[in-house]
Amino acid sequence: MSEKDRLIGDFPYLPKQERARAKRDALLASGRKLFYENGYEQTSIKEIASVAGVATGTFYRYFHDKRQLLLSLLEDRIDKFLPPEPDWSKVDPVDYLAKNLSTHFEQMEKVGVYHVLPELLLHDEELAELVKKARKQLYFRILDGILLARQNGGSWSDLDPEIVASSILLLVEHADTVNGGNRDYRAFAQVIYRLVAPPSSGCSKL
Repeated sequence: MSEKDRLIGDFPYLPKQERARAKRDALLASGRKLFYENGYEQTSIKEIASVAGVATGTFYRYFHDKRQLLLSLLEDRIDKFLPPEPDWSKVDPVDYLAKNLSTHFEQMEKVGVYHVLPELLLHDEELAELVKKARKQLYFRILDGILLARQNGGSWSDLDPEIVASSILLLVEHADTVNGGNRDYRAFAQVIYRLVAPPSSGCSKL
């Protein structure tokens, strides 16, 4: 059993008939909508069932609690909630990162439950640990890219690469909220690029 499977746990009932699957899907859709609109803590199981058009008791036939429903919405998507990593090997790494940041945050807006993830992490140690591990893996991928750029002579030689990697991770995680929410991702990517490489490196079409 994977970490994600253990995190979600066994469901009370996994429907096979189309009508039963439709009810479960309606509960998932209702949860996604209400979590997005009201937040995780402010959403009740009774409300989820009501919007789904089923009785409250029906909810418990498919899910133990609203945590399990939310984790079902997040299932296999933990990594996707993390921002894209820079790739300094691209002909234009700034343009590459800017486009990927734009795509990432557009997708997160569509997912809906992305906005309640920070709220849930405060109260769910298991999920927080899973996200922490995924975030750590992203950090090391960013660090590896910086070290490779340094080997190729395309980065600052006097900056601590670990501090630079940590700074980039924090920046890309909040790229949609800085500067008053002005989502000029190319300008944002330029700043990140400057953390790694001096203007004279010639690695990007700035």
